[in-house]
Amino acid sequence: MLFLFLKGALLGVIITAPLGPIGTLCINRSLEKGFWYGFSGGLGTALGDATYALVAVAGIAVFSETMSMATIPLALGGGLMLLWLGWRGLKNKGKIKAAKIKAADFLHTTISTFLLTISNPATILSFGALFAGLGLTEETRRFSSAMIVSGVFMGSLLWWFCLSGAVSLARDRLSTDFTAKVGRATSYMLIAFGAVALGSVAYSIV
Repeated sequence: MLFLFLKGALLGVIITAPLGPIGTLCINRSLEKGFWYGFSGGLGTALGDATYALVAVAGIAVFSETMSMATIPLALGGGLMLLWLGWRGLKNKGKIKAAKIKAADFLHTTISTFLLTISNPATILSFGALFAGLGLTEETRRFSSAMIVSGVFMGSLLWWFCLSGAVSLARDRLSTDFTAKVGRATSYMLIAFGAVALGSVAYSIV
């Protein structure tokens, strides 16, 4: 069960690490107003990720018999998607625009970023592919999906905690291209995970 939780946490980091408008918003708020302002935005995103994870495991449970017959193709698709996400991040050399929200306090920032996160239906497709890439499609049939969902939430929350904390502590010493460096680092991380996922598929076939 602990290993299942850790897999969920890894998925939470992978799904939230690519730097987009919400990530840029959290960095900007951490720079301008401090840790809690940036972290509150990450909290909303983590709640949104956990919501999508819950939908994904519910769908996998319903279609578990069908998905069990396509484990290798699904895992292959998940690995390729990780590579694509990493490649897209490296190709995006332009400055990422921060999401715009009117919220000024912690609670409203959390609610606003949560609503922004769940307003993107494509995220559920990402979760489905990444579940397969990490070999979670069969696990949800045998273990409690609550461990995966809680792992996704904690992994996502840990990422935002570390990112907001690092920005807040070093904001006077950060270079002007800090956001771009974070984007490149997370892109390389996704490519590495994708390579591992594809390697696992190749090993299972051999």
